[in-house]
Amino acid sequence: MNWLILIIAGLFEVGFATCLEKGNQSSGSSAVMWYSGFVISLTISMLLLIKATQTLPIGTSYAVWTGIGAVGTVLVGILWFKEPTNFWRLFFIFTLIGSVVGLKAVSH
Repeated sequence: MNWLILIIAGLFEVGFATCLEKGNQSSGSSAVMWYSGFVISLTISMLLLIKATQTLPIGTSYAVWTGIGAVGTVLVGILWFKEPTNFWRLFFIFTLIGSVVGLKAVSH
């Protein structure tokens, strides 16, 4: 169950990074809304990470959490913000995914 909590925490990390970028691109009340989403997503992500680390190793948990956040944020950047994509960027994303899966496989 804590692996599921950790995955959800990683997805909220993607959420707070996305809200941060949208807030940076916005102004006025729109920016306030995006920054509010950032704070809410950040809080939820951290609380879920804390919960997951009560039974999972901290090193593995943190690596998986940041891996989900990094991969998810890069994908959001490519798909939503039209960031550039090339062979090496995709290669290293898949390498990161493999590392996260590997950590999960060898963690007890």
